[in-house]
Amino acid sequence: MKQQLQVNSDIYALPQIQEWFSQFQDVPRRIWLQCHLVLTEAFANVIEHAHEHLPEQTPVEIEVETFPHAIVIRIWDWGPPFDLQQELDRRYQEQQERHGHSVEDLPTGGRGLLITDAIADVFLYERQPDGRNCLLFRKNFLDS
Repeated sequence: MKQQLQVNSDIYALPQIQEWFSQFQDVPRRIWLQCHLVLTEAFANVIEHAHEHLPEQTPVEIEVETFPHAIVIRIWDWGPPFDLQQELDRRYQEQQERHGHSVEDLPTGGRGLLITDAIADVFLYERQPDGRNCLLFRKNFLDS
């Protein structure tokens, strides 16, 4: 199953996104909840960071595709390039320097990236030829 949604860069579109995501009930419940969290966090990051200086009419495109053993979420934004791996490395380094062994030891900003990375089997954020960025999140699962 593959579905797409386009919304404006408006945090008030989040309930619409969450309601739209409820159609993916063929995913195991625990995985669905994790993906719901990732989708919410990723959309909030697009609004807060990627589209911070862009008009509210700037589109955010979301695609969710389910397979028998996986779910894939893609989110396209028009923000500036962002090196996800460099940011993850920096956040993990901060965690190590704080002698923390968990995400809870970090300041509140940035936790979402580390949580998403911990949940994901694939987590990428890449610049596309058309000038957009695409966040790719894949979570594998076995049939329940």
